[in-house]
Amino acid sequence: MPNQTWDAELYDTRHAFVASLGADLIGLLAPAAGERVLDAGCGTGDHAAAIAEHGAEVVGVDASPEMVERAAERFPGLDARVGDLRDLGPDGFDAVLSNAVLHWIPEADAAAASLAAALRPGGRLVAELGGRGNIAAIDGAARAARAEAGLPEAASPWYFPGIAEYAGVLERAGFEVTGAWLFDRPTRLEGEDGVAVWLRMFGSHLLEGVADTEAFLAGAQERTRGRLHRDGAWWADYRRLRVTAVKR
Repeated sequence: MPNQTWDAELYDTRHAFVASLGADLIGLLAPAAGERVLDAGCGTGDHAAAIAEHGAEVVGVDASPEMVERAAERFPGLDARVGDLRDLGPDGFDAVLSNAVLHWIPEADAAAASLAAALRPGGRLVAELGGRGNIAAIDGAARAARAEAGLPEAASPWYFPGIAEYAGVLERAGFEVTGAWLFDRPTRLEGEDGVAVWLRMFGSHLLEGVADTEAFLAGAQERTRGRLHRDGAWWADYRRLRVTAVKR
């Protein structure tokens, strides 16, 4: 995953929607008592803790030491580890859950193969990630602001596939895809600086080389007003790709 430092407290306080909007994935996963479940990209631990309440043995893995530390503080006893989702190794899990993580791994085939390796034959995968067109307005506004400031094009750390593309990724890794949905999910952002805070949290690559970060963020946010500000609030233009699959 990209070398990004995460502000775990900001993540929990201003971006708690990431976990809450993915909570219904647990129902799709249907964890059972005695199962071994991997939360692939566990963040600050919400979903891993919820899965454990079903009686499953849960291991949470995240690339961010800051996130893992926060998960351990919030949920004492939770098995949360720092790890790379591209290189998990065989571990005989019955199921894998992944929410809002796999779009951070452009090496999609490597990540899918790693998740398949971690599962036993017949094990199931439930995942949600950014889909094609995700945050196009926010990304476009920040890139336009960079161009206006004479800054170079910023390389993207994100991978936002469509259904057919990602189904192919999973099938090559040894999965049978059992369901796939691509849908819009406009997401309300907290505060009058909602888009700016979103960019500070998730778009650090778009801030590289910026001399006055506060002015840049304010300007990028203002560029999105016509599309993303309504009913007195800012809304992120999320599009999500949700998939279910079984390891062949």
